[in-house]
Amino acid sequence: KTKTTVAISTMDKPQIKVLSRNPLNYMRATKQDIHKISRNYSSTIHPYSASREYTRALNATKLDRVFAKPFISSLDGHRDGVYCLAKHPTQLSILFSGACDGELRVWNLQQNTCIHSVQAHTGFVRGVCIGGSTADKLITVGDDKTVKIWRDPSVSVTLHEPIAAIITSQVLMGCDHSYEESCFATCGTGQVDVWDEERAEPVSTFRWDTPSDSFSDSINSVKYNPVETCVLASTSSDRSVMLYDIRQSTVLKKLTLKSRSNQLCWNPMEAYNFTLACEDSNLYTFDMRNLDTAANVHQDHLGAVMDIDYSPTGREFVSASYDKTIRIFPSKSSGHSREIYHTKRMQRVFGVKWSLDAHYIISCSDETNIRLWKANASEKLIVTHYREKSSLEYKAKLREKYKHHPQVKRIAKHRHIPRYLYHAREEKRGILEKEQRKQQNRIIHSKPGSVDLVPERKKTVLKIED
Repeated sequence: KTKTTVAISTMDKPQIKVLSRNPLNYMRATKQDIHKISRNYSSTIHPYSASREYTRALNATKLDRVFAKPFISSLDGHRDGVYCLAKHPTQLSILFSGACDGELRVWNLQQNTCIHSVQAHTGFVRGVCIGGSTADKLITVGDDKTVKIWRDPSVSVTLHEPIAAIITSQVLMGCDHSYEESCFATCGTGQVDVWDEERAEPVSTFRWDTPSDSFSDSINSVKYNPVETCVLASTSSDRSVMLYDIRQSTVLKKLTLKSRSNQLCWNPMEAYNFTLACEDSNLYTFDMRNLDTAANVHQDHLGAVMDIDYSPTGREFVSASYDKTIRIFPSKSSGHSREIYHTKRMQRVFGVKWSLDAHYIISCSDETNIRLWKANASEKLIVTHYREKSSLEYKAKLREKYKHHPQVKRIAKHRHIPRYLYHAREEKRGILEKEQRKQQNRIIHSKPGSVDLVPERKKTVLKIED
């Protein structure tokens, strides 16, 4: 017995190979789950994976254009052209609109119905705003030189008489409410007034230090900075843009451009950046710390740009133009739009807003209609299943990966536009090419160094005054 034990102990231990599997890697947790499939992602085993990915990206891009139907619905009811819009700061479905006949309407976007309607002013409703920490008061200004303060119509049962009506000495062209305090600003003939909701006289007045007989230039728009809430900016009909600090009594900066600015909007995520909608069919983005040159020039419109609004994310903005179109621009890009919206019946677009959930765009035009659009033209509005959502995200990643390939880029960029826009675009392109040829000929036939090349971003700035 002892010998046998020694022999066994001295023998080598046998090595047995056993297949070991973890059930968590291949078994379903419930019967409703899909079966787990293991894959080997080695490129040597899948030599045609890149070509298959490209084909999928091409098909995803084609399907994206096939299902691109941005128009959702229209809100009818106004009897005259709709001039201005305002969105509620706390309720996504509430929208305010002011018309050229002085009518003010409150809309429920979820039900596509008008909640309240009232004759607010005599003549145009030039501005509508609601804001502050409580968001319980609505401010309207019009051609009848009055500022009217209303209770929030989305909360109150009726909308008949304003809480207060303040008569001013000038025609008011716009208004905006502070994002934190209970004060608002109005602009008119040569000056910007800051009001308190509880007072009948302006708290402070800002005007440029010029002779009193030159106050005829009207200020078109005024906007509060959503981040630095003590900073104001305004655009004027004398082609100037002015910056104010409500803690002081003077204008901080005055920027004079080559063309007039119709509207201004601050970037909600970058406190120092703002974008101007100009009469020369371009939009200019500026950094208020460096006004010598524009940070970006956005050129695709073929008519005067009337309004602009940023997405809540700050990555994109939407613009409305006199050429009867709406365009969506990335805030930091080469300066061209990624989308254009138009319809046969839509006329000159006066106002545009981006919803606070970043999914919808609202526009108003002079044929009495308010239209609701999707921010992403091919986005599904219905609730999607988890697997379908994963598939859509995968296709979006493929389009992003292959977006610079010629075929994918051509399909993704193609947009059908009306004939009048096509001819206007070709005419504008010919004018720009002619100017470039003229500049090149001037350089060729001049003494070297005598012709200065001014970048496009610096051409628009004429003068900066403190």
